Amino acid sequence: MEVTAKLRYLQSSPQKVRLVADQIRGKDVQDAVNILELSKKRAAQPMKKLLKSAIANAENRDEKLDVDLLYVSEVFVDGGPALKRIRAQPMGRAFRILKRQSHITVKLDMRKTAEGS
Repeated sequence: MEVTAKLRYLQSSPQKVRLVADQIRGKDVQDAVNILELSKKRAAQPMKKLLKSAIANAENRDEKLDVDLLYVSEVFVDGGPALKRIRAQPMGRAFRILKRQSHITVKLDMRKTAEGS
């Protein structure tokens, strides 16, 4: 049973969010939450909230679910729309600033209780 949660339009660049996503990919859910709680990256807090939302989605879908068997099967970060801003520069010039946004998708799946069967 695969469960999905999405976060869209996070005001952080995909490159920075992918650093956090790479830390939790393939980990058990409780380990992933602990990693995100201790991370100093700014993207870790929205990612933790999204992960907890995915856990709640899984519990809501199946009442007999054992949360300890859930793991992060997939997590990927896509680029969202960029806000284009102008910054004044010397001699009457203007440089463009791109304020990038991210779309995050987390997929949880159940581990098999007996490995290899």
